[in-house]
Amino acid sequence: MAEYTRQQVVAEAKELAKKIASIDEIERFKELEAKINANNKVQSYITKIKALQKQAVNLQHYGKGEALKRVEEELDRLQGELDAIPIVQEFKDSQVVVNDILQRITNTIANEVTDEIIRQTGGNVLKGETGSKVQRSL
Repeated sequence: MAEYTRQQVVAEAKELAKKIASIDEIERFKELEAKINANNKVQSYITKIKALQKQAVNLQHYGKGEALKRVEEELDRLQGELDAIPIVQEFKDSQVVVNDILQRITNTIANEVTDEIIRQTGGNVLKGETGSKVQRSL
């Protein structure tokens, strides 16, 4: 069985990251992000929303409930208008896909590391028990 140093594993992880960053779904996400950043209408909405969010924090801090309610309603309205822009919805959908891919990769690595530890210790993968647990129960 080959042994690896932490540095070798980190280097392999960096290589895997480069490969992941170039898969179709992530390339599409990068393209959409660039379009969002170049879209003046979208950027205008984002600027307005950020300003209102800061205002809302200040109003909340100073206990200005009625004014806060109006600002929150305006935030909801602007967010709805922003979300109605097709490129924004496409970008959000792409984010969901990318997050799902990254979550699956993370889970796969974690599960495979656990299973490999179980196998290397002579354990039972189906029961999720390492060899030390199997030995103790004999």
